[in-house]
Amino acid sequence: MAGTIHEGAEFGVGDFVLLHDVTLDAFMDNLKLRFQKHKYYTYIGEVVVSVNPYRPLNIYDKTYVDDYKGREIYERPPHIFALADDAYKAMKRRGRDTCIVISGESGAGKTEASKVIMRYIAAITGVSGQREVERVKNVLITSTSILEAFGNAKTKRNDNSSRFGKYMDINFDFKGDPLGGHINNYLLEKSRVVFQQKGERNFHSFYQLVYGCPDKKLQELFLTRDPHQYHYVSQGQDPRVHSIDDKKDYSIVNGAMKQMGFDSTQSDTLWKIVAAVMLLGNVDYELDGDNVRITDKKIVSCVAQLLSITTDDIDKALCFRVLAARGEVMEKGHTVSEALYARDAFAKAIYDRMFTWIVDRINLAIDATKDFIQHGRNTVIGVLDIYGFEIFDNNSFEQFCINYCNEKLQQLFIELVLKNEQDEYMREGIDWVHVEYFNNKIICDLVEQQHVGVMAILDEACLNVGTVTDQMFLEAMDKKLAKHDHYDSRRLNAIDKTMEHNRDFCVRHYAGNVIYSVLGFIDKNKDMLYQDFKRLLYNSKNPMISAMWPEGVKSVTEVTKRPMTAGTNFKNSIIALVGKLSSKEPHYVRCIKPNEEKSPHLFNDERCKHQVMYLGLLENVRVRRAGFAFRMHYERFLQRYKCICKSTWPVYHGNERDGVKVIIDERRYGNDVEYGKSKLFIRSPKTIFELEEARSNVIPKLVFLLQRMWRGALARRRAKFMRAIYKIMDRYRRYKLRCYIVKLHQLFRNVRTTRDYGKSIKWPKPPTILSGLIDQLHKVHGRWRAGMILRNVPRSDWPILSIKIAAAEVLFNKRKDWGYGRVWAGNYLQSTGDNMNTADFVVSMNNLKSRDSYGKIIFSSMAKKFNRHNGNAVRGICVTEKFIYKLDVKKKFKPMRKGIPLSDVTGLSLTNGNDQLIVIHLKGNNDLVLCLLSLKGDERVGELVGQLNRHWQRNQKKNLRVIIGNNLQCMLGDKQRTISVIESNNSTEPAFKSNGVGVSLLWKQQSS
Repeated sequence: MAGTIHEGAEFGVGDFVLLHDVTLDAFMDNLKLRFQKHKYYTYIGEVVVSVNPYRPLNIYDKTYVDDYKGREIYERPPHIFALADDAYKAMKRRGRDTCIVISGESGAGKTEASKVIMRYIAAITGVSGQREVERVKNVLITSTSILEAFGNAKTKRNDNSSRFGKYMDINFDFKGDPLGGHINNYLLEKSRVVFQQKGERNFHSFYQLVYGCPDKKLQELFLTRDPHQYHYVSQGQDPRVHSIDDKKDYSIVNGAMKQMGFDSTQSDTLWKIVAAVMLLGNVDYELDGDNVRITDKKIVSCVAQLLSITTDDIDKALCFRVLAARGEVMEKGHTVSEALYARDAFAKAIYDRMFTWIVDRINLAIDATKDFIQHGRNTVIGVLDIYGFEIFDNNSFEQFCINYCNEKLQQLFIELVLKNEQDEYMREGIDWVHVEYFNNKIICDLVEQQHVGVMAILDEACLNVGTVTDQMFLEAMDKKLAKHDHYDSRRLNAIDKTMEHNRDFCVRHYAGNVIYSVLGFIDKNKDMLYQDFKRLLYNSKNPMISAMWPEGVKSVTEVTKRPMTAGTNFKNSIIALVGKLSSKEPHYVRCIKPNEEKSPHLFNDERCKHQVMYLGLLENVRVRRAGFAFRMHYERFLQRYKCICKSTWPVYHGNERDGVKVIIDERRYGNDVEYGKSKLFIRSPKTIFELEEARSNVIPKLVFLLQRMWRGALARRRAKFMRAIYKIMDRYRRYKLRCYIVKLHQLFRNVRTTRDYGKSIKWPKPPTILSGLIDQLHKVHGRWRAGMILRNVPRSDWPILSIKIAAAEVLFNKRKDWGYGRVWAGNYLQSTGDNMNTADFVVSMNNLKSRDSYGKIIFSSMAKKFNRHNGNAVRGICVTEKFIYKLDVKKKFKPMRKGIPLSDVTGLSLTNGNDQLIVIHLKGNNDLVLCLLSLKGDERVGELVGQLNRHWQRNQKKNLRVIIGNNLQCMLGDKQRTISVIESNNSTEPAFKSNGVGVSLLWKQQSS
């Protein structure tokens, strides 16, 4: 369901249980489609099927961890994180021990899957700052690189194949934080130490040492950079692997050892052992009379130094065997073949003991404290990463053990899946439907049954006195297993030419028929290592090496019990492992290898079909689909699907089971479901898809509604927030104003008694937020101060005073005299003191008033006017509230042309002297150039400037532009002219005189 819901129908079905047809072809088609669409995880109920992508994927970062943390397995697209989280929740919520079994053939991605699970568990547990939790997490993850270096190797199918089985228990406290763990290893492939097929390599550690070790240290280990010089690491003929950086991995492994608490002596000893094993492979023999001797003693000396033993002792152990019989000790010389066998057995044993020591050392670093386990609540998650089913061209004892292990795990898998299904049906009160499936117990019995099982027959052959050959072992199996349906050999089936006489036998595994060669079965099962070697290494001066061989303490004359055979030892450990897994709640990851070329694009149908068959995936689907394809808790079902039913949306007030029944009845699915005690069981996938489709149609509407409600809530919250902000700002402004006013009050409380009424007081700097208000206060103070000054001035004088103030604003300190000390009459032409023909003036102005409707005359005076034709003439100048009139004095003050609107005035120009020259700048580039005349010699320019500026202030709310200088610029008839004042005692009255482009005003010099 998960894949279809969250990924889309184009990606196939995310849960194989929901396939329309449960057939192998339908299964393979869906698996292939999802691989091609880059969907590498698919469910079978709670089982994760993982296809190796053979490329890095960006689906394991923190974003994905957060997406799957705490979610139900069906709430997100298929992912291994979902399974890991499900196992963690079962452990934490229900206090159940859980396990995750990862299976598949070599190269299917089992080791990577276990790493991903470990990283996920590390990411979701613990509290930052808890050093112990972080330490355990780091140790669990770091240990992987060490175990891979010493336990993984390149095979034909996989560049990083685990050549040992690993089961790791992770202990958790009551809070769900990791406390520690424990690792069990199973059946390290020791034979790889001394032999590799073409195209394969020995364990990674050998090549990491050769390519990554510093030159000086490599020389101390008596090695060179060329692995072809060493027999044990060059048989595969290709020591380099393009996907592996051995030099870098060497540094990583050393760093991991340091982080795990390995001291420098321990890590150095490990690399010395690896070097010693490499050199042992170059030990060769030759006959010396009846005895054998080593051809190159120098190699033996190097091995002796590396293992901290004497050269004589190792030389003797490699060439002779010490025997004890009836209290007598004797030496027996090896033949060349016996010596080579002893050498190889010694090399394998050294490496195996070293690997076991590494696992024990890691366990020492990560084991949870026994006191807590005994007295505190302790739960466990187990992670099993073990070799998958193997079928090679030449299958030997190792493949037989590995395939037996997979038979046991498959048996456990089917039993637990069936048991879980049956238990769930019984808990929920649903009738159980019997499921037909292949029970591989018969194959497990073929291997492990006492007296008649393959392992028992093999042990019996190894215990027999005298020479026992592999062919004799084969004959014994043919006699005892002749009638077994799953055993065959060439003697029993003469027509089967795929098997060789006296060499091969066949076991019909659940995954397919496998032909095994008995050659080497006896020796590998005995796993014989002469006691001489054990005593030799026990007496090593290196305490770490000595501790690896505790049984070497026994003398040669002590009778020792025959050691358990390798096969029986492995069988017992697997039975114990299965018992351990059976006690836990299981979770499964089934890994599939899509092709042999390690390509991210190829999907080999036959190879994948074979893996699907031997992993029993189709049977898993059939078991899961036997009765009901899908089941869900009532609470979860109601929560998920209540939106598709009006009777249950948005809240159903009633029992959860009743709410589910309302939804099912409304959709008319009653015949396709069963109601358990806590879960709803649905038979056909079609019903699930229709429910999901209905939900998908409703979700956009609900999303839109939620978005609308959320936007409204955000807007209301923002509005409330803004109102609060403005209220706070208002209160703050008031507070700052109050503080500022209080300060001003302190400064200005006595200004009424000062001479300047506070003009000289320096105002304190106002807060920025009050700058506009303070400008108003300045104006208020200015008005009050003006009122205080004016209170002794008669109101009748205020209009003239305002005119003088307007003049002062543009002339103060700029012109020597502007007449502020005298009384300003304004309309001088109405006075007989300036105009003897006042009646004519009055008549003329009344006519103009009737025509132009002006309000009153604000200024009038006689003036000498200069025009663009360089002419001088005395004119009457009259300024009203609207116009400036030029009056012809000789014609009874008749107006000359129309009045000049005051709105045409753009500025004024005048000198800073005592002359009465004034230029009124007008629009149209034809300025008015005047020299005001007064019979009494009054200063009237200042008054005219005051009147024009006052009018301008009222209309434009600013001062009129006034230019004061010695030489004045003006425009006369679109020509620019410069006017200067020439003072002369010879002049009786002012006169203008043109001198080219310039104009001079002749002005009578004033007596000083």
